[in-house]
Amino acid sequence: MAWPEPGGDFGPWLPQVERNYCDAAREISRRQGLIIACRDSGHRKHIEGLLSGAADMARVIFVEFPYNDCWVRDTAPITVLSDGQPLLLDFQFNGWGGKHDCALDAQLAQNLIATGIFDGAAQEKVPMVLEGGSIEVDGRGTLLTSKRCLLNVNRNPSMTRDDIEAALTQRFGLSRVLWLDFGHVEGDDTDSHIDTLARFCSPDTIAYTACDDPEDSHYIECGLMRDQLTEFATADGKPYTLVPLPMPKAIHDEDGLRLPAGYANFLIINGAVLVPVYDDPADAVALQRLAGCFPDRDIVPIDCRPLIHQYGSLHCATMQFPQALSIAALRKP
Repeated sequence: MAWPEPGGDFGPWLPQVERNYCDAAREISRRQGLIIACRDSGHRKHIEGLLSGAADMARVIFVEFPYNDCWVRDTAPITVLSDGQPLLLDFQFNGWGGKHDCALDAQLAQNLIATGIFDGAAQEKVPMVLEGGSIEVDGRGTLLTSKRCLLNVNRNPSMTRDDIEAALTQRFGLSRVLWLDFGHVEGDDTDSHIDTLARFCSPDTIAYTACDDPEDSHYIECGLMRDQLTEFATADGKPYTLVPLPMPKAIHDEDGLRLPAGYANFLIINGAVLVPVYDDPADAVALQRLAGCFPDRDIVPIDCRPLIHQYGSLHCATMQFPQALSIAALRKP
């Protein structure tokens, strides 16, 4: 996690956002190691004070370097296994298609690696723009993504669909790519990241954002996405089990613009799934349905109403690393 700070975009809601981060940090650190990026030693002391008595501080390690934003899902390195060993892939980042200042975030992966946190693990710079929130994999060679993001000219204008698919296949060891033509959550400024739309809960189960209200602006688009998901099949030709996640009632910012509240941005950690909630009746439905998808994990609700003011949630705010990397980090003095 990269902790928000007063000078960042979360400034107006910082106390509430920090409570969100504390809640997530508490649940994560109780079950596994947690790396927290902060600006400097003063920022670190502030965070330590917030987490004291709540998080398992023996499992928390801090790293210090500058960053623009907190959405490390899209800026931290993506890890694959190469010949059984972790390989950190550093894709290019351009501020979600040039929408935001990203000079520091474009260097976040390298700055993180430079701290020595990964104990000399292999790394590779990849000459392609890609955000972690734009891809979803089943762990068995299938990648799910959206055309609106990966084929957008504001990412890799010189690459064709075939070029992008070939690059993904090579880097992630894929056997196939599933492309969604439809799906968009109002307020999302990522050009339809898949982690707001549809997520693998297992190799044969996909939870997706659904809308049953004909008066809602999402109704037609979500219906088209659902229809396309029903046409997809697993690698062995069977239909996917599809789990609809309802949309909460619309939440708007101070200017009346709708914020991207939804449940598909859940975070899978060791032994639990952290689920964004919004003090809405749909919360209980989403929690119940995800509990059915993850019977061997705790389902933990985290109030994410403050987080969505900057158009992201739990999955966006975090990036996981394999145990081979994180344990090495936690053993460092």
